[in-house]
Amino acid sequence: MRGAGTELAGESGRPAPAPTPTLLEVFRRLDAGPRGLTEGEAEERLARVGENRVPDARDPSWARLFARSARDPFTAVLLCLGLVSAAVFAWGTASVILLLVVVSCVLRASGEHRADRSTAGLRRLVATTVTVQRRADEDTAPATREIPVEELVPGDVVRLGPGDLVPADVRLLRSAGLTVHQAALTGESAPVPKSAGENDPAGTDPAGTDTAGTDTAGIGVFQHPQLCFQGTSVAAGSATAVVTATGADTRFAAAYRRTGKPPATTFERSVQGVSWILIRFALLTPPLVLMANAALRGRGLETLPFAVAVAVGLTPEMLPVLVTTCLARGAARLARAHDVIVRRLPALHDIGAMDVLCVDKTGTLTQDRPVVDRALDAEGHDDPEVLRWAAAAAWWSLQLADLPAPDALDEALLTAVDEDTLTSYDGVTALPFDPARRLATVVVRTPGRLGTHTLITKGAAEAVLERCALSDEERARLRAFAAGRAADGLRVLAVATAERPAGVRPHEGGLTFRGLVTLRDELAPTAAEALAGLAARGVTVKVLTGDHPGTAARACRDLGIPVDGVLTADRLDTLTDAELTGLAGRTTVFARCTPDHKTRITRALQSGGHTVGFLGDGVNDLPALRTADVGLAPRDAAGVTRDNADLVLAGKDLTAIGHAVNAGRHAGGNIASYLRITLSSNLGNVIAMLSAGLLLPFLPMLPAQVLVQNLCFDAAQLAFAYDRPAPSALRRPAVLDPRALLRFIVGFGALNAVADLATFGVLAFALRGPGDDEALFHSGWFTENLLTQAVVMVLLSLGVRGGARGTRDRRPGPVTWSAAALAATGLFLPMSPLGTPLGLSPLPGVYYGLLAAVLALYAVGLMAARARHEHRSRTAG
Repeated sequence: MRGAGTELAGESGRPAPAPTPTLLEVFRRLDAGPRGLTEGEAEERLARVGENRVPDARDPSWARLFARSARDPFTAVLLCLGLVSAAVFAWGTASVILLLVVVSCVLRASGEHRADRSTAGLRRLVATTVTVQRRADEDTAPATREIPVEELVPGDVVRLGPGDLVPADVRLLRSAGLTVHQAALTGESAPVPKSAGENDPAGTDPAGTDTAGTDTAGIGVFQHPQLCFQGTSVAAGSATAVVTATGADTRFAAAYRRTGKPPATTFERSVQGVSWILIRFALLTPPLVLMANAALRGRGLETLPFAVAVAVGLTPEMLPVLVTTCLARGAARLARAHDVIVRRLPALHDIGAMDVLCVDKTGTLTQDRPVVDRALDAEGHDDPEVLRWAAAAAWWSLQLADLPAPDALDEALLTAVDEDTLTSYDGVTALPFDPARRLATVVVRTPGRLGTHTLITKGAAEAVLERCALSDEERARLRAFAAGRAADGLRVLAVATAERPAGVRPHEGGLTFRGLVTLRDELAPTAAEALAGLAARGVTVKVLTGDHPGTAARACRDLGIPVDGVLTADRLDTLTDAELTGLAGRTTVFARCTPDHKTRITRALQSGGHTVGFLGDGVNDLPALRTADVGLAPRDAAGVTRDNADLVLAGKDLTAIGHAVNAGRHAGGNIASYLRITLSSNLGNVIAMLSAGLLLPFLPMLPAQVLVQNLCFDAAQLAFAYDRPAPSALRRPAVLDPRALLRFIVGFGALNAVADLATFGVLAFALRGPGDDEALFHSGWFTENLLTQAVVMVLLSLGVRGGARGTRDRRPGPVTWSAAALAATGLFLPMSPLGTPLGLSPLPGVYYGLLAAVLALYAVGLMAARARHEHRSRTAG
């Protein structure tokens, strides 16, 4: 008779897997034991096998960043244009393009290298650690301590608890109620049970074998009850395990190598969309210029360098550099000033664009402890005696039942009374709280009442009222009274007493109802102020909690959050996705939520057009945190939750989120300002260049002059990374809308082109016909272009999308000083020694007066267009 393994081999055509090695065999292969490694053995293995890191997770070198920068789409376009110039022997144009490429790549690589070093330093502040069992030497007893995950080596014995990331591939030694999330490896949403037993299901690989990257039968190896793998997390229970593989040898590393890039964020998709539109224009420009000049002017390939230079002028080469610099500066400032760590740089823009923040109630809006609200008698009047009875019951339950610590409700009762109240009674016996009975009872001696004891019972209103000597009508009235307090978001404890003869076994019956003690959740001290700040910034807070809807709504009202609607899980389950999308935006509180509900609500808000942030700290928050546009976690969150968050906060303090929103909008505002101003100016120059090239008998500007002008403008644009945005720009989400951006570019670009073309008339008048002196014409337009670009930088940076800034009490910022330097370059370069090699010459004095008039008219038109644009933006918003 064949065994099961033989049958499987015969049916699949593959040999049956080897039997699972025993723990003894595993230890023998690893040259380790259940007591753990010595420190010397661990150091030797770490030097031999390397750190426990996912391959390619190390910060790339500067040279590697430089090579990666060269693969940027804009850089690739510039290289193509440079090759075209070299092919037609336009060495000057090719040299300037190569200089642009090198400068752009150096700046970007340097910025990303600094950002990576800063991020690496920040990651060390929240570095994932693991509890490991090691010995000082062979003769020393093992001791547990925390070490960074990177220092883990095969043979180490580790301990795991709820919320821990599994730090490497491990074989379980002992376990208690262990379940593990394996979604990162298998896609399973439900936790998988694990145990350290020796039973091994057929069809799985032996523990610890070197199978990373090999093809196994489905996902059978991940279902093995004795094995846990790096990249998974503990959902519940605890375990002790021995490490069988680290670093590149783990299953997670094999899966990581097969995994593509993470999906692009909304911000990245917006930037990429605009970028590819510009790239298409840049690639189409040279052939269009060539065909137009050949048809209208009979020119041939001699115009190709000019056409290439015009295409380069349309390309925002500094965009990758500026985006990286803005985000890295914002992340460093957040970490330095507010202890907020940005783990993924684009997430900084995402939190600036966030308009909905989903939070839990406990620990975020409220603290993790209740406080006494009121003590009421049976008629609903304040009665301090009720609180004293309840506190005495809590105190003697703690003392006589030998409890390790009071629960949260008892602690609130004890905190609310003075010490004399607790010591005025002498405890006799206690029956601690029982979840099945939902009440606790103590017996105390009352001073001055010899031979008589007092029985005090406190607990759930329903359970206490059942034991009171009341009529049915009175009991129903008191139940409704307690239910009304609970519906108002309060926790309710009922208190009853009875006199019993000393020496007689007390019984919980025929009690006298004393009253109710209501408790509310203690509000987080900074929550109200932080919520008001978020509301002023246009961020709506949604509460997603597993708590009672009344309790959550009460906390919101106490904090000043308008409660527009409350939705419970049972109602949510009856809604379709479309119905939930429409309802989610109008609902403030989602109560009795499971992890699946939180994820579904997050998706519904995103479907409604919102940019959603999610603040979570538990393993159950992980699915929603991953689904949200930006995931946030406090530093003391569960390890798996913290490591999957985009931003890590010093604590569950909404004030820190407000600072992160400001930093994100600061960076997003600067990036948006750069795109609007740079692209509109570039488009205007390109339109003017193309028009002039067709109208004039000669090229309006030499290719080298076009490229030098572009290089000067690029250098000036870097100031946007250091600008201070208008306060009004921080009061609304920093959303980068590609359509709105293109409308802005086209409108202001056309205005810029009109100003450039108006310069023709000035040059014709000042130079008595542009055909008389090409060098003077080139110099005049070179100067005018840089001056108009400086004017655009100053005027549009003062009030783009967000209202005009008050300039009377505002000192000049980096953009203003950069624009001044750009204007000085335009005025003095033609008359400097550097002007002659570029084909530039000094301009006659009359030109400057006429140019000033043109610039003044252009500034007036620009401010009028800006005011109209801002009015339309405010109206649309």
